[in-house]
Amino acid sequence: MSPATDPGVVVVGAGMAAVRLAEGLAARGTAVTLLGDEDAPPYNRILLSAVLESACDPSLLDLRPRGSYADAGIDLRPGVRVVEIDRDAREVVLADTARVPYDRLVLATGAIPTLPPVRGLVRPDGTLHPRVHPFRSVADCRRLDAAVPTARRAVVVGGGLLGLQVARALAVRGLAVEVVEGGEHLLRSHVEAPAGAILARDLRRLGTEVYTGARATRLVEGPDGTTLVLDNGAALATDLVVLTAGGRPATALARRAGLEVRRGVVVDEGLTTSDPRVHAIGDCAQHDGVTTGFVPPAWEQAAVLADRLAGGDLTYDGHRPVARLRATDLDVAVLGDPLTAVGDVVEVTNPVVGSHRRLVVRDGRIVAATLVGDLSRVGLITGHYDRGTVLGPAEPAALLAGDRPAAPRVLGDDAEVCTCAGVTAGAVRACRSLEDVRSTTRATTGCGGCADDVRALLASRPLTPSGGTR
Repeated sequence: MSPATDPGVVVVGAGMAAVRLAEGLAARGTAVTLLGDEDAPPYNRILLSAVLESACDPSLLDLRPRGSYADAGIDLRPGVRVVEIDRDAREVVLADTARVPYDRLVLATGAIPTLPPVRGLVRPDGTLHPRVHPFRSVADCRRLDAAVPTARRAVVVGGGLLGLQVARALAVRGLAVEVVEGGEHLLRSHVEAPAGAILARDLRRLGTEVYTGARATRLVEGPDGTTLVLDNGAALATDLVVLTAGGRPATALARRAGLEVRRGVVVDEGLTTSDPRVHAIGDCAQHDGVTTGFVPPAWEQAAVLADRLAGGDLTYDGHRPVARLRATDLDVAVLGDPLTAVGDVVEVTNPVVGSHRRLVVRDGRIVAATLVGDLSRVGLITGHYDRGTVLGPAEPAALLAGDRPAAPRVLGDDAEVCTCAGVTAGAVRACRSLEDVRSTTRATTGCGGCADDVRALLASRPLTPSGGTR
């Protein structure tokens, strides 16, 4: 049916999961409308820290060329806020009282940052202190970027993946940066204490001070400037306070509609909510008791739901947990959940060179991994992890042997290059250019950590007799 006679699928949200779903639906001939509350066109949130660092052209944030949505069959409506879901009428209500009908509704509302309980962050009129910068959206990034040239010092509150990325970006821009993490070590939600210690040591070596096991309590203005006071007594003079700690699934719309909500919007293996015509994907969705904050599971959910809404029978059986830190001079990859995985632990730590590598192996299979400071084998290890390869007794230790080999890696066609999109070296070699790689495989469009490998693979492709690449 045409969009005029069939309301099709309406997606609330226009982030990375929503765009991937819309592309999958449009390719199958399904009418799809994206309602995004930000005025900016859909963008890659993961690359914001790279833009802040000036290591990435802002134009590369766009998930698609800005004029290509209509041509692809996607009705994109930015700057539109949905305030209610009328499930009986199968319509969503916009802030201007307009109504948009749907046949199927998908919630891809993402997550929202939460303010830490720090006195002085919010002024009496309800606005943020002018030196305080949340870092979540492209508008946040632009505001912080504009403040950097007149600042000398910054404190980043939160020692998770985003906090470390922002801290390195600001340090690369020339600011004296301090990181405050309430947990006992950095990346406490993803890695064990030895790995966190290696990261803290690396940051200090790069000129960034780290305070762990400490919480910010109040922001104070005095005659000598602004000071952030910690509960351990430290007083950090600063020009900028960047908030990267704390976030929760955006579920208010689903709650008001009477859908089942726990931490996130509850979905089954078909990514369907308690209403059979309403679905949820990405950071706002909770499947089997788990919410995720990463691109790979969100894209996986989008692919499954696009298939189901077009009449297929794919199911979602749990996310493929792969986390990658994108920050200059900091290399981290996490597979599975190393903090809770049960199995035999094979571990190599070399604090002299700043590397920590840990595999959790059960029945010969890698069920979790932590790699800090040396990602030279991340593709090989990820391939074994994804395929459930049964390793021989000596193979786990062999995978972790050595530090930063000087010789270039030779990747087999089945070696995974892009952990976000699950793209192999062979798939990259089959492409003719970087743009071809991005459009056909999605490699480099997630965290961007695979960009160097992708360029090297393209550069190493053999020449054809005519002088071009094969």
